[in-house]
Amino acid sequence: MRMYYKLLVALALSMVLGAVAVPPLMAQDAIPRLTTVEPSSGKVGTEIVVTGENLDKNVVAKLYLTDGTNDIELAITEQAATTIKTKIPAKAQVGERYKLMILTKGKEPKLIEQPVRFEVE
Repeated sequence: MRMYYKLLVALALSMVLGAVAVPPLMAQDAIPRLTTVEPSSGKVGTEIVVTGENLDKNVVAKLYLTDGTNDIELAITEQAATTIKTKIPAKAQVGERYKLMILTKGKEPKLIEQPVRFEVE
């Protein structure tokens, strides 16, 4: 009984004094998302502007074209929070309709396929 009483007193004191620590909420990493690509089709060498959110250099490491099997890295020429500019590389196949894919930065980089497409003419 004495142990129970000590436990109740300790709990009451910690609540009154605010000693019960509540773990801080952890901020979720920003998840990049592509919404549009302009133009949506073009030839090799065409400059494209991809828009979306959380596209900063500290969030997005690389941008790719993917057909689901083969991935082609795009050279990023400009990058901001809501836009990425790049050019369609020579490796892109004419007639192929590619999805765009992002490689994130951070401790656990992730490849994220986006529902945004570009067709090579």
